[in-house]
Amino acid sequence: MLGVTYFLGFILAAFGLVYLLPIGCSLVTGDGLWPTFLLCAALTSATGLLLAAATYRHRRELKPRDGFMLVTLGWILLPASATLPLLLAIPGLTFTRALFETMSGLTTTGSTVLTGLDTLAPSLNFWRESLTWVGGLTGIVLAMGVMPLLGIGGMQLYKAEAPGPVRDERLEPRITEAARSVWLVYVLLTVAGVAGLRLSGMSWFDAVCHAFSAVSLGGFSTHDAGIGYFHSAAVQVVLMVLMLAASINFTRHFVALRRMTLKPYGNDPELKAMAVVLVVSIAVIAVLLTSDHVYPTFDTALRYAAFNVISMATTTGWVAAGHASYAIWPVFVPIWLLFLSGIVCSTGTSGGGIKMFRTLVLVRQAGRELKLLVHPSAVAPVRIGGRSIPQRAANAVLAFIVLYFMAVALLLFSMLLTGMGFDTAFRVVVASINNTAYGLAGRTGWNLHSLNPAQTWICTVAMLLGRLEIFSVIVLFTRTFWRK
Repeated sequence: MLGVTYFLGFILAAFGLVYLLPIGCSLVTGDGLWPTFLLCAALTSATGLLLAAATYRHRRELKPRDGFMLVTLGWILLPASATLPLLLAIPGLTFTRALFETMSGLTTTGSTVLTGLDTLAPSLNFWRESLTWVGGLTGIVLAMGVMPLLGIGGMQLYKAEAPGPVRDERLEPRITEAARSVWLVYVLLTVAGVAGLRLSGMSWFDAVCHAFSAVSLGGFSTHDAGIGYFHSAAVQVVLMVLMLAASINFTRHFVALRRMTLKPYGNDPELKAMAVVLVVSIAVIAVLLTSDHVYPTFDTALRYAAFNVISMATTTGWVAAGHASYAIWPVFVPIWLLFLSGIVCSTGTSGGGIKMFRTLVLVRQAGRELKLLVHPSAVAPVRIGGRSIPQRAANAVLAFIVLYFMAVALLLFSMLLTGMGFDTAFRVVVASINNTAYGLAGRTGWNLHSLNPAQTWICTVAMLLGRLEIFSVIVLFTRTFWRK
């Protein structure tokens, strides 16, 4: 435990450097909050360094067993520390709501409990967006470097796919190699997003903030009306491209960039499945919206269908508003989009949910069982992208799915105990555990300011479970983990 605490101290100290982003924004915009952010940075880094110094003699190499505790405690500690500027700068904001906001940002969920975003100090909005950007990068590193090593829900199959010569069982090299392979792609994609959004008509401030959210699949906005504030087809097109790129395994981006070829994308079974699901969903929903006379023309229906399908499926959660409100859409559509948020994103991204890889394993496993019913003696291995899936990995995927639905059920019943209606409770819980903004109630449904404290805590726990893929948290409550 003390060895893990040593690393947590350094993580907290490094997190203090993130405050340089809102400090710079405050100085540029002149909103006067830079001393607040400077104080928070000093407190955060000093606390982290003191924690590391106090446990210095207990430092050691981290093993996979330590990884469960490191990622869980780290994802609790950082959102808690990130509440400081919100608590100091927003009068009347409680810790419960501040923690929800920062957890939503760092887990790239995108739901918010804040109102008046249009009049919020620019540096505070930028702090929220910075959390999504940093959280997205950290989430990708977690998915590429940590989860495979820990064997979370079948992700050990990606252990051999991490770029670089990492083949040992230590945790630090995995994190380092994953970070090196992804940061350049992540930054380049962000810069391209900022340029595209600026050319499409956004201000520089809005372009940077929304590029941060799109690349991280975070879904935060600087306006209460979200993306509907801009009423721009060009903005929606740029954001769709960014969200699609960010929902593809970043290992593919890295290899394609390094080799200067598009072949890695053609060999990606997750990307192929994702493309089919998205194209069919967009087409069906556009036809449905047109036939129900929600929009006057098919072109308009296709535009709104494409943006909302991609936004929800990639777990970003933005809503192309205007007169495009889920409240007037056929009930099939928002529920289908909620389903897509759980299966579409690839592994090696900051997206949440079950992920496409596990979905493919489940589908292939079901096909295998059907074949064995007819031919009991047949040799029918489960294959994904030409690779045979070991039975242990397939069992791990099944275990993850069971825990996922058990967690949804437990959180749902907890929410019902607070007095929330079933329909709303179901949508909020599933959206939170899939790390997508709750954008199913209307134009600004992603704002959850009406939640009471108990409901806010339930959503916060759901976001944490979703980001850490459930296993990392649940394992800490088992006797086996604590036995020497």
